[in-house]
Amino acid sequence: MLEKQTNPFSQQLLSWFDTFGRHDLPWQQNINPYRVWVSEIMLQQTQVKTVIPFYEKFMQSFPALSDLARASQEEVLSHWAGLGYYARGRNLHKAAQLIMENHAGVFPGEFEEILALPGIGRSTAGAILAISLQQRFAILDGNVKRVLSRYFAIEGWPGEKIIENKMWLLAEELTPQQRFNDYTQAIMDLGATVCKRSKPNCEQCPVKSGCGAFKANQVSVYPFKKPKKDKPTKQAWLLINQNSQGEICLEQRPQKGIWGGLWSFPEFESYQACLDFLAQKNLLKFKAQTQSSEQNSLIEWKVLRHTFSHYHLDIHPVFFKQDVSLKLNENRAAYALDSEKASEKASVEAWYSLAAIKTGKVGVPAPVTKLLESLEKS
Repeated sequence: MLEKQTNPFSQQLLSWFDTFGRHDLPWQQNINPYRVWVSEIMLQQTQVKTVIPFYEKFMQSFPALSDLARASQEEVLSHWAGLGYYARGRNLHKAAQLIMENHAGVFPGEFEEILALPGIGRSTAGAILAISLQQRFAILDGNVKRVLSRYFAIEGWPGEKIIENKMWLLAEELTPQQRFNDYTQAIMDLGATVCKRSKPNCEQCPVKSGCGAFKANQVSVYPFKKPKKDKPTKQAWLLINQNSQGEICLEQRPQKGIWGGLWSFPEFESYQACLDFLAQKNLLKFKAQTQSSEQNSLIEWKVLRHTFSHYHLDIHPVFFKQDVSLKLNENRAAYALDSEKASEKASVEAWYSLAAIKTGKVGVPAPVTKLLESLEKS
């Protein structure tokens, strides 16, 4: 175990943070558990520069926990659109409602109570308590894992449980008995601004004298990368259905699965399924087998690839301009790409103008935004 009295890591890091650390980030102002919590959730797997405008807009709309709890999920997700990992937004909203119900609207101050909230893990709970409630808890987010992996030259992928457990022990030992709130922000800052994933600025690092990777000239080796596995590719056909008034049909996706709770174009498992659906609704007349049809208003756009953490999704946009305003039928589960979606309750569907969608009141995923921009330019 490390000797707290003799280990210089924390002292060196805090001295560096006082001079070079970031102190003017939005969530570092008017610190309270709610503001820190929202920032920690947004910062999961997302860079600070990306988060800042989302955080500021979110706080303008939901300045207090009670405001977030009262909002509809649709309102919350519309503020999350473009930030990615949408389960974070759904869990944030659900947790706010649980805090109102079970904690009289006061953010809990006990570790186990915070950990019990949806979307909050050990590191996030520790960060909230350390930064906003002055309680000594260690953290181990992606930045901290990278710093520790290099400093101690830890062999093995940090996502492996045995390696992660080792890092938790080190994180606990390194967290000082005083100024642990500053230390928590300092070690995250070090990983984000100096000990970066690529092109780390080792010469500016306050702890380089004790860094095992630096001394061995092997900084690029650490942390060990996740064993490579080829990502599978899935296919989806999205129907961009525009009526004679220029409105677009969107459907709200199920809570589970990709883009949960957001609004997207109706989704099908194949191009043929799109054709069959339009023919069934008397929107497109053709013989399904020969495909001789009146398809002048049906256009296939270029495939758009969107990559998730575990797979690629090749999106096949199919644009259809209809002559009459007609809502889609309520039950389209047979054409769903996801088997999970097929078992869900029928999707909610509605028509929106491009102007209404652009206001941001309707939460749509990034690929849908790109396709709508292409439609507007065409």
